[in-house]
Amino acid sequence: MMNLFTDLRGRVTDALDQMTQAGELPAGLDYANVTVEPPRDPAHGDMATNAAMVLAKPAGMKPRDIAERLAARLADDRILSAEVAGPGFLNLRLAPSVWHEVIGQAIRAGKDYGRSAIGAGQKVNVEFVSANPTGPMHVGHVRGAVFGDALANLLAFSGHEVTREYYINDGGAQVDVLARSAYERYREANGLEPEIREGLYPGDYLIPVGEALKAKYGDSLLDRPEEDWLAEVRDFATQAMMAMIRQDLAALGVRMDVYSSEKALYGTGQIEAAIARLEGAGLIYRGVLEPPKGKLPEDWEEREQLLFRSTAHGDDVDRPIQKSDGSWTYFAPDIAYHWDKIDRGFDALIDVFGADHGGYVKRMQAAVRALSNGRVPLDIKLIQLVKLFKNGEPFKMSKRAGTFVTLRDVVEQAGADVTRFVMLTRKNDAALDFDFDKVLEQSKDNPVWYVQYASARIHSVLRRAAEAGIDVSDSSLLSADLARIAHPAELDLARKVAEWPRLVEHAARAHEPHRVAFFLYEIASELHSLWNRGNDDTSLRFVQDGDSDTTRAKIALVRAVGVVISSGFGILGVTPAEEMR
Repeated sequence: MMNLFTDLRGRVTDALDQMTQAGELPAGLDYANVTVEPPRDPAHGDMATNAAMVLAKPAGMKPRDIAERLAARLADDRILSAEVAGPGFLNLRLAPSVWHEVIGQAIRAGKDYGRSAIGAGQKVNVEFVSANPTGPMHVGHVRGAVFGDALANLLAFSGHEVTREYYINDGGAQVDVLARSAYERYREANGLEPEIREGLYPGDYLIPVGEALKAKYGDSLLDRPEEDWLAEVRDFATQAMMAMIRQDLAALGVRMDVYSSEKALYGTGQIEAAIARLEGAGLIYRGVLEPPKGKLPEDWEEREQLLFRSTAHGDDVDRPIQKSDGSWTYFAPDIAYHWDKIDRGFDALIDVFGADHGGYVKRMQAAVRALSNGRVPLDIKLIQLVKLFKNGEPFKMSKRAGTFVTLRDVVEQAGADVTRFVMLTRKNDAALDFDFDKVLEQSKDNPVWYVQYASARIHSVLRRAAEAGIDVSDSSLLSADLARIAHPAELDLARKVAEWPRLVEHAARAHEPHRVAFFLYEIASELHSLWNRGNDDTSLRFVQDGDSDTTRAKIALVRAVGVVISSGFGILGVTPAEEMR
C-alpha cells in the first residue's frame, strides 16, 4: 500500500470489525467518516484517528470507552502506542521502521509514487483557456492555462481519464470585428492607408495576416462590399489566430486534446436539440423577466422571451435563451456545447473561467444538472487576475499587442517553468502578483527557485556519492540498512515523503493543483533544513566519508525526496533542475 494513511485507516477499521465481532461495538456501524491523518500538533504523535468520536453516537457509547478499547487492539510492531486524548481522539505513535518502509516504497515506485486509482473509470473533461480567437493570448490567459493544464495532470495522476478541451468562441460578433480589422491590414499590405477605427483591433499581430491575405487574394478583395468578403476573411483570420494561440500554448507547455468550435453548433440542429431536451423536461417557457436590479421601471422594456427555468436547478433567476428577434442568446450555444460534452460520455465536467464570468456559474451548473438529470457534476473554477510588476512598478507595456502584455512577453522574460510554478503559488480564486524581479531572484522568498535548489542539491549529492565510489543505483539503495536513518530531523523528512500520496488525493478531489506547489515548498524546506544542520552536526551529512553503508541509507532518503519533487514538478508541468546555474 503506497498510501500510509489509507493503510493505517484499514488497520483501524479492521480493529473496529474485531470489536464488533467481540460484542464491544454494535453491528452495522458506518465507517465512512472515520479518518486517519496527522494531528494538528506533531507533539501529540504521528497520526490521529477520530474513529471513537464519529462512532460514539450511532453506537450509543461514550467516545472515550470506544477509544480505550480500540487503543488496546491497535498496538503492534508498527504502532508503538495508541493514546486517548481529549474527549476521545486517539493519537498513534509509529515505529521508525514505518518511515523506513515509506522510503523504500517511494524509490521502488519511482515516478508512480503517489499515483492513485481514486479516478479509475472516471472520464473527466477539463475545458480551459477558451480565449476569443481575436489575437495573441495575454497575461490574463496565462494563469487559467497553467491552472487547467496542472489540474488535468493532477487528475490523470489520480487515475482519471482526462480530456483537455478548448472551446473556440468563433460564433459571436467579435470574429466579425476581427475580420474587419484583418481587412484593414490587407488594405495596408496592398499599399493603402489602413483605417483602424474605434472598435477594431489595433495590434501589429494582424499585419502578417493582412500580408497572407494579399498573398492568397492579391488585390481582388479591394473595393468590394463587405458582404462579399466578410465570411471568407473571418474564416482566414480566425484560423490564423488559432494557429498563433496554439503556438502560445506550446510556449507555455500546454497541449489540448480537443478544439471545439462554437460556430459549428449553428445550423446543425445541435442548439435546437439541447433546447428541446430541456423543453421535454418542462424547463422552457415563454415569459417576461423582472427588471435587473438598479434599473428604474421606466428604463425597462418588458418583452416576452423564451426562458430556461434555471431556478428549478439552483439559479437565482430564470435565463433568456432566445432574443425577441428570434436569434439565440449567447447562453443557448453554451447549453448545446455542454450537452455535447455530456453526450460524449464524460462523468464529470470542469470549466476554468476568468473571474469576470462569476455571474455565469449558477446558470451553467443549472443547465448541466438539467441536461444530465443530475448525473454529471460541473465544477467551475474562477481564475482571479494577475498583476504584473517590474522594478517595483506595475508593468503594462506591449507594443506588439497594442494594449496588453502577451503570454509570450511573460514566458520570454521569466521562462515557462518559472511562469508555471509561480502561477500556482496562490489558490485560483485569490489575486496573484507576478513580479518579474522576484520570480527570478535566488532566495527562499522565491518558491520556484527554492524548490529547484532542493532538486539540484539532491542531484549533487547523488553525483558526489557516485564520485566517492558508492553505488547509488535504486537497487543498491533498496538494499541499504535504513535503520541507520534514526535522527528526528531525518525521520521528519521521511514523514513528509509519506504525506505525498495523501496530498495528491486531497488536491485531486478538491480540484486544487496549487496544493502541490505548496507541498513542494514544504518538503524542499525540510530538505534544506536537514542539509543546513549537517553544517554543524557532521553525522547528519548525506555523504559520510569512509562509511558507505550509512551513506547509502542517507542517500536513499534523499532519493525518496527527489522522487516526490520530480513527481510534483511533473504535475505542475515544470522540469526539475539537476544543477543551478
